Amino acid sequence: MFDKKDSTIGQLDFAEIQLINEIKDKTDKNNLDNISRTDAYFSYYNQNPEILWSFLASMVSRNAGWNMCDLKGALFPKLLKKNFRKKLFFTYERANWLIFSDAYPQLLLYQYSTKIKRPMFHLLKFFHVSTFMVREWKQFWRERNMQRLMIALIINEQNIIQKPVIKHPIYNSSIFQSPLFLFQDWFHFSAVLFPTCKGELFGASVNGFKSVSKRIDLGKRLAEILFNKGLYPSFYEFARKTVHTGSRYDYEHFFIHKPKRTTPFLRCAYPIINHHRHQLTDWSNSVRLKKTWINSSVKHHHPIHLTKWYLDKQKQISKAVFLKEKI
Repeated sequence: MFDKKDSTIGQLDFAEIQLINEIKDKTDKNNLDNISRTDAYFSYYNQNPEILWSFLASMVSRNAGWNMCDLKGALFPKLLKKNFRKKLFFTYERANWLIFSDAYPQLLLYQYSTKIKRPMFHLLKFFHVSTFMVREWKQFWRERNMQRLMIALIINEQNIIQKPVIKHPIYNSSIFQSPLFLFQDWFHFSAVLFPTCKGELFGASVNGFKSVSKRIDLGKRLAEILFNKGLYPSFYEFARKTVHTGSRYDYEHFFIHKPKRTTPFLRCAYPIINHHRHQLTDWSNSVRLKKTWINSSVKHHHPIHLTKWYLDKQKQISKAVFLKEKI
């Protein structure tokens, strides 16, 4: 857990050391796979509703699971080669594992701070949290600006994955520079959907997924949709009532015309992946923080109601499979 060369360890008391180890154990336990992460985020939000990012993270995590299971479903194996699908799965899995391993200790440390009514953010460095987020947590403790903290966590998560995933030589060459990635709209790589129990879908997508700024903008647009006063109750109802399995049937069964299940349960499709976090550098020491990142204003360039769009995409994918099999 600790770096033996870190002289500050000796300054910790027994309770602080015990707390750090408990948070690490709880993080490892909940970071096993996409299902455990999604459930952990949503459970945390129910206990700490002021941390808006945790609900956003749970809903985006659901999408990651659906994307993963697409790769083992009825259609995508007919369009994408097995090796490409395997690499694409690891891209999703690695990115989501890295975000959780960084963010969840922050959430737990805040939760503990609220219990003892005293900020414990000096311990964040033992989880290799960026100095950017340490400052943001301290500011949140003083000012209670929930919107600012949510945006800060969005900025942090996207910078966390930029070097180890988006710019990683293997992922970059085999996924992000591949011809198939240019057709990302076909397989929902960058589209995030928020379902309702009435069979409706809302959400947004991004062009230029490799750009950290565009992914941050997407995160802010998704947050604006998710916490829209008129829509939030429906999204929360779906999250509360719907067990996350990884299969798109989680929401497709709410459609007026129920389709057949075409994607499997995630835990029936994939094994537990053992990860190691090799890069422990502070991204905020080498990345210039842009004013546009922290700005809370967003602009939707496309409709956010995506039910018809999704159904049309499914038809297009089915046609693509049919044509490929004919050829």
